[in-house]
Amino acid sequence: MKLYNTCTRKKEEFIPRQPGKVDMYVCGPTTYNLIHLGNARPLIVFDTVRRYFEYKGYQVTYVQNFTDIDDKIINRAREENTDPITLAAKYIREYFKDAAALGVREATVHPRVSEHLDEIIEMIRGIMKNGYAYQLDGDVYFSVESFKGYGKLSGRSLEDMQAGARVDVDTRKRHPMDFALWKAAKPGEPAWDSPWGKGRPGWHIECSAMANKYLGMGFDIHGGGFDLIFPHHENEIAQAEAYAGCGPFARYWMHNGFITVNEEKMSKSLGNFFTVREILAKYDPEVVRFYMLSTHYRSPLDFDDTKLEMNRKSLSRLHNALDNIESILKTNKFGEVENPELEKALADLLRAREKAVRDFEEAMDDDFNTALAIAVLFDLARDSNAFIHAATSAGGDALLQEVKGALQQVFDTFMKLGQVLGLFEKRGTQGDTGLVDRLMQIILDIRSEARARKDWATADGIRNKLNELGIIIEDSPQGARWKRK
Repeated sequence: MKLYNTCTRKKEEFIPRQPGKVDMYVCGPTTYNLIHLGNARPLIVFDTVRRYFEYKGYQVTYVQNFTDIDDKIINRAREENTDPITLAAKYIREYFKDAAALGVREATVHPRVSEHLDEIIEMIRGIMKNGYAYQLDGDVYFSVESFKGYGKLSGRSLEDMQAGARVDVDTRKRHPMDFALWKAAKPGEPAWDSPWGKGRPGWHIECSAMANKYLGMGFDIHGGGFDLIFPHHENEIAQAEAYAGCGPFARYWMHNGFITVNEEKMSKSLGNFFTVREILAKYDPEVVRFYMLSTHYRSPLDFDDTKLEMNRKSLSRLHNALDNIESILKTNKFGEVENPELEKALADLLRAREKAVRDFEEAMDDDFNTALAIAVLFDLARDSNAFIHAATSAGGDALLQEVKGALQQVFDTFMKLGQVLGLFEKRGTQGDTGLVDRLMQIILDIRSEARARKDWATADGIRNKLNELGIIIEDSPQGARWKRK
């Protein structure tokens, strides 16, 4: 398996710190609002990375933090006339709702800044003790000039750097790029006790401290959006390695590309964002996830409704293939025993299934190429549809076990590979005798009896009513079958 390491700017073979285990840290949201589509991309990307590692048999420890102490949270809390920590807790709850809708599994640990002040203060004390930070009137700053490796992630030199996101201008600092580890309390703001007086942590220190607590130095993968490379992740490295006196902080750095609107980065500050809630009011969550994974994670993804609609139609083709398989698995009409063409088609289908697994893994092993992995699913859908056409055209019922067994394998492969991408999870497994299936069979039997009596009004009425509910009835020589739109 190879992945692109931002720090080395090349694809590298993935070798875990401990055989059979993967430790991942991914930066989570600042909890002052509902998450938008740009926030959702890293959630889906790294959830898929985690799923694939688990598919490969790794034991994954996945840490994703919540920033619940921040200027934006404080300002929003003032607007809503509430306590900042209460506000953050509210949006953390809303985050879990949106993440679950998108099929994003909960992390192994979801640490919050407010619950890790002791670890943060301890790390700041260690950084100061090692000579990499200094105090100014209750503030504590990291001295970037003291850390020789500063800039190695972003590829920038101090001479070329300019103040990045969340870097406060302060003429007292020794260097313009020095950043806050601890901020002295301001009137009306939440504050905590520290050796430097009341205050709160800077943004960057939280991730260094929490990653170090749960994963230790030299963990496998640190992930996040492309916009976090500088200054946030650059500063994380400096803090953690200055504290530990060694490196690396993380061995592989992965960053997903932006979601853009009219080729401009989607962000709350620009006001060109769409919340996940707004999108899910119009589109099924699986469509949104499919859309996110249809482009390689490092490439930019330009948003518009037209592209989401195209992805909805594409995803429906995969579901139709699964519907076709399920329908055939429920019937007893298959090809004859001595039918060379059908026997060849059956062998071809099994080879196509095996090839799909190999091609899927090859795509994902190459820096998690989900776009190519999805293309593999379409190839398998095409092959399974072609086989079903051949099987149902042959007539007879003697090849029941061979055909059924092959199609079951294909169905199971679809579900297993789809699970890696977070797709098809609402379908359950073939053979489920749930209430919906049984009720639908009763309805189809009633309609079939109406058709046998030539009661077309009743038969068509059942079809039309079900269509209004989003269920399509398809008549075929093998009988009627149903599927969701």
